[in-house]
Amino acid sequence: MLTIQPPQRLAQGDWVEATGPVVVAEHSSQPKILLAASTWWSASARLAMSLAHNGCVVSALCPTGHPLRYLGNIKQLYKLHGMRSRASLLAAIRGAQPDFIIPCDDRIVAQLHELYGLHAALRPLIASSLGDPRGFDIADSRSALLKIAADLDIRVPRGAIVATEADAKQSFRQFAPVAVMKLDGTHGGEGVRIVRSAEEAAAAFRSLRGSTGLLTAAHRLLIHGDQLAPWSWTRRAKSELTIQEYIQGTPANNMVACWQGEMLAEVAVEAVSCQGPTGSANIVRRVDNPEMARAAKLIAAHLGISGFFGLDFISDPRTCEPYLIEMNPRCTQLGHLEFADRAGLARALSERITGQRAAPSRAPIHGDQVAFFPQAWRSSTRGDEWYSSFQDVPWEEQALVEYLMLDPWPKRRWQVRAYRRLRRRKAEN
Repeated sequence: MLTIQPPQRLAQGDWVEATGPVVVAEHSSQPKILLAASTWWSASARLAMSLAHNGCVVSALCPTGHPLRYLGNIKQLYKLHGMRSRASLLAAIRGAQPDFIIPCDDRIVAQLHELYGLHAALRPLIASSLGDPRGFDIADSRSALLKIAADLDIRVPRGAIVATEADAKQSFRQFAPVAVMKLDGTHGGEGVRIVRSAEEAAAAFRSLRGSTGLLTAAHRLLIHGDQLAPWSWTRRAKSELTIQEYIQGTPANNMVACWQGEMLAEVAVEAVSCQGPTGSANIVRRVDNPEMARAAKLIAAHLGISGFFGLDFISDPRTCEPYLIEMNPRCTQLGHLEFADRAGLARALSERITGQRAAPSRAPIHGDQVAFFPQAWRSSTRGDEWYSSFQDVPWEEQALVEYLMLDPWPKRRWQVRAYRRLRRRKAEN
């Protein structure tokens, strides 16, 4: 049993603010990778561990309290500042002088797209890290991506763009009795609503559009510590709201490592246990699905993608046919997994960058079912599935394990605790 102690600060020292010219370095035998993260997902830290094991020198940009701060193999950390988040990303690029940038969430991807347009000196680096810039607008839009997918003969649900409450009601009637509304630029299921009537669709429209307001952005920054909330508010007009027909079935997804449109490696899984009806998976089972692999290969080639991306599907239980519902244009929680019978995604990308064979995994996964830590461990419904799965705990990083066993950093902020106390008192009065 683990003993939980206060995690230690990294030995490398405090945060660094860097300035200076951008230099796009030639790839060496130890490529320099910059991981950029704005959300407190543990997957970013796990990917950093895997990249370091595979011969990369890893630096990271992240907010206070992020799991990346509790790794021993990060060369340098850069702080993400809420009121100047894009400037923080630019400073980290200038300071780290990376050969390759890996965004860990969708909003960082969008900021890299903006930096590509604003800084000519950065364009070669961003294009080599993300792929063909002509695909950037498609990666930022759910509706555009699904239209491209349909044109490529990939199975997708019917959908429409919603601009008004009247649109929401009318579109729902096309997809009744159940539909799904989604707001671009959101993550982790927070911008998704399942609706079962025209009135619920209109209410979801108001709720999702209201979540892009200035007061909500201030609340997210000051109370929950969301460092990209101010920047997200400036992009509210660009965030499309879509409605899709609801596909009943099993959530599934794959993640791909690719290089200039060529798929290097792919891992596909079905969800065994999820964090709520629209949340990410706690426990997954690896699958080999030719249609999912084909979809990833076609999209990678069509958009000329480099780096990592993931596709989310719903698998129809009657026909086992997967429906593509959206793309994640960044690494997901599958990136660090190393199965015994195939190369992992981080390893495949590292080998492509360096042109050299990476070291074999020290602890490959021999089964097909994986329970993610701390998500599955923390779940109240983990049951026997936790114990019968490969428990994906990073034992080699004790400080990270102990930190992940605590409540997530945003929930431990004094602002959140004070806000919750005030709400409880208000409810009691």
